[in-house]
Amino acid sequence: MNFILLLAPFLVAALLAAVVRPYHRFVGWVNALLSLLPLGAALRFAGAAIAGSAAPTFGPGEMLRADSLSALLMVCVAGVATLTLLLGPGLERNAAATLPLRRYQISLNLFIAAMLLTVSANNVAVMWIAVEATTIFSAFIIPLTLSKAAVEASWKYILISSVGIALAFTGTVLGYFDFVTLSGRAEHALNWTVLLDTAPRLHPEVMRLAFVFILIGYGTKAGIAPMHTWKPDAYGEAPAPLAALMSSALFATAMYAIVRWKVVVDATLSSNFTDNLLLALGLLSLVIAAFSVVLTDNYKRMLAYSSIEHTGLICFGLALGPLGAFAALLHLVNHTAGKSLLFFLIGNVERKYGSPLIANVRGLLKTMPWTGGLLAATLLMLIGLPPGGIFISEFALLRAGFAADYPWLMGLTLALLLIIFVSFINHLNKMLYGAPAEGVALGEVSGWRIAPLFIFVAVLVTLGLTLPAPIATLLEQSVAIVAR
Repeated sequence: MNFILLLAPFLVAALLAAVVRPYHRFVGWVNALLSLLPLGAALRFAGAAIAGSAAPTFGPGEMLRADSLSALLMVCVAGVATLTLLLGPGLERNAAATLPLRRYQISLNLFIAAMLLTVSANNVAVMWIAVEATTIFSAFIIPLTLSKAAVEASWKYILISSVGIALAFTGTVLGYFDFVTLSGRAEHALNWTVLLDTAPRLHPEVMRLAFVFILIGYGTKAGIAPMHTWKPDAYGEAPAPLAALMSSALFATAMYAIVRWKVVVDATLSSNFTDNLLLALGLLSLVIAAFSVVLTDNYKRMLAYSSIEHTGLICFGLALGPLGAFAALLHLVNHTAGKSLLFFLIGNVERKYGSPLIANVRGLLKTMPWTGGLLAATLLMLIGLPPGGIFISEFALLRAGFAADYPWLMGLTLALLLIIFVSFINHLNKMLYGAPAEGVALGEVSGWRIAPLFIFVAVLVTLGLTLPAPIATLLEQSVAIVAR
């Protein structure tokens, strides 16, 4: 029943948006209310996992399964999805008739359903199909406001992601055929649990090659360098609610797919093969992000480069044993809350100033005091200042790196983080201070678009001051799955 509540409301919401013509704003409000059901289902899965219950399964061949890691990601995706549907376009009294809101609501709900299917899939083929579906549905929303740049960004995203997902398919097929060669046509051969049980007997050479394809393939969706090139364009042109979902929830689901396969491959190999790959790509991601942030003049692209930075940090954590895995998963939770919050705020800024260029945003604290203040606070927490939770997860990650005897890597990481820190402070100062631009009215875009954002502020501050027992338990259980 919980799996139905997790997925069905978004399908019903998409159907409602398709049936009601012309678009009416009550469709958006119904969709936002329906999203509370999947959030409740995700919290129930998390509660059951924390209580130590066996992972529930659903569907033919136990196609869906919710262990601690799945439940953690479900809560992240469903939480951001609820806020996205509440703060997206089309809920105001004067919903913009010029925007294709019907297409937006249909595609957005199907996009969210595909992400939740990804993190609840026990069958790796179903997981691959769901990740591919996220590309299709999100690509329809990127050019919500038709322009040449938006259409080009959408096509670039489709092409690069499709190549990546084809490589992930190749890796999945290699893993499956290696299993079939060894065990014959066993029942549920594509289930992650079955693959994991058989992993110690699989062929190391085949699984090495399979993981390379899988890491590059799903890494393209996650935005791991050098497969990151779609990210700045897509985030820069997408409407802010979609960018919030893509930068947090979509990134988390892509990393989830990599983690699931990493566990299987690690059980096959006795070397640090997967860890070395993740460390190399994580370092490359950090280097590219650091120098891209310095040079950018667009605040939406700046946040895209920030996502690449955090991708690199999470790759580091996943390669540094149990301590690193704990830090990586905690960082994933913090990043989900912080980055989605920033894109919602940036959406308010773009609506007010009508430009994504840093040079065109001046006097933000005078023009939009609440948005400007929250933007400054969240951005400072995102770059690692206390009392934000990211300070704690980055500290834990660096501690794991030193404990794993990588002092040179952690030293280089600190240097790159310092470059990013200085660059973000420089860009933020330009936007916050100075005389407001001519023709820009003083005042917030809408008061009700600010209040819900304090939920994620509370999450970031809470995780920076303490780690609540239920979250700690869920993270520890997830680490037991990731770092066996």
